[in-house]
Amino acid sequence: MIKLLEIPTIQLEQRIKKELEENPVLEEGNEEEIELNEDEEVTEDTIDSEDEEFSLTDYLNEEDIPTYRLSTGNISADEKKTEIPFSVGSSFHDNLETQMGLRNLTEEQEILAQYIIGNIDEDGYLRRKLENIVDDLAFSQNISTTEEELHEILKIIQDFDPAGVGARDLQECLLLQIERKNMENSAIKRTRYILKYYFLEFTKKHYDKIITRMNISEDELKESIEEILKLNPKPGSSYSDPLNKTIQHIIPDFILDNKDESLELSLNSRNVPELRISRTYSDMLETYNIHKNSQSKEQKDAITFVKQKLDSAKWFIDAIKQRQNTLLLTMNAIIAFQEEYFIDGDETKLKPMILKDIAEITNLDISTISRVANSKYIQTHFGIFPLKYFFSEGLQTDTGEEVSTREIKKILSECVENEEKRKPLTDDRLAEILQEKGYKIARRTVAKYREQLNIPVARLRKEL
Repeated sequence: MIKLLEIPTIQLEQRIKKELEENPVLEEGNEEEIELNEDEEVTEDTIDSEDEEFSLTDYLNEEDIPTYRLSTGNISADEKKTEIPFSVGSSFHDNLETQMGLRNLTEEQEILAQYIIGNIDEDGYLRRKLENIVDDLAFSQNISTTEEELHEILKIIQDFDPAGVGARDLQECLLLQIERKNMENSAIKRTRYILKYYFLEFTKKHYDKIITRMNISEDELKESIEEILKLNPKPGSSYSDPLNKTIQHIIPDFILDNKDESLELSLNSRNVPELRISRTYSDMLETYNIHKNSQSKEQKDAITFVKQKLDSAKWFIDAIKQRQNTLLLTMNAIIAFQEEYFIDGDETKLKPMILKDIAEITNLDISTISRVANSKYIQTHFGIFPLKYFFSEGLQTDTGEEVSTREIKKILSECVENEEKRKPLTDDRLAEILQEKGYKIARRTVAKYREQLNIPVARLRKEL
């Protein structure tokens, strides 16, 4: 039950399919779809006859049935398993191996090159040290080589496309790319020098040091920075690879409609089938129970098996219903708490709200609210949001009013967005600005919120 509550709609669909495969008593459809013939009389002929789809005798002579026919896969070991192949194009690594085939390498060099290519990640980097690869080859492939030999092979791979592939860190990656450009161009030559000898200063934005030590102008440094920004820090990502790239599709669990400022919430059950108990199985069990005194051991065992599957199916249907009720109860409580926000989506209207607030409204445990909020999304008329988005702590203003920390973060973002890039706002100054606006906030709290917003410190935001 807890697992069903935690999983989002897309996983629930898969979970239901799994249950349908494993339990023959469970089937898709609504109970109302089954037409019941109330006048049908149960006779001995009914008991003895075999249903076209299913009969209890299917379970009575299991020794006559090959064991593989009782499994979900329904395939024996000696049956030919045919699969339809599909083409998705060559992968990033296939492309590197193709380029390797165009080089004049010995058989041993090809083996070493293949091993290095296999260790290049999706971004195009060789994160593993050459000395470790030497050990790997000795232990797993029984191949004796040296770091120097591997380095020679790596230099060949680093000449492959895309530029920068096979680099061991960002500095080497950018250097490999800039070195393919026209070195007679003074700007390119200067840029390479900065990357090679002043990379640390560049990453820390110590621009004054670079200007002084290289004796260049601010405009010349700007020109080099522009060249660096044209380079790709993840060369592997530039290669279209449908196998390696993960595309995340968000399927909302809830749908909220705003009809004339009246909010209507519904569960998204577009791909989640309705479930019912198979009438064939339940009727069969009812029929055999009439004659339970004259049953053989095999019949009793079969009835026990079907009864277990029937109970399991009933429990699963009830668990799905309970999940839906809990989800709707929780989401309705969130909407009621944040009604003003959900009308038009103005995030400044989001009130401070914690798990405990919703737990108290719904009379559910805090852990239950946490499970509902985890990995769930709601589609509104102003966008799709994770449920976690609506929860935030509160902060008091100097007038005693409680505001959401989200409001503070929005102001912080706006301050940084509009700051003078030559002199970015420090955390102390940001704290002062917020205090001037009436928000009682300390510098360390500003630093915490800034980090949560993935905003670098002032020094790293500096631009020329």
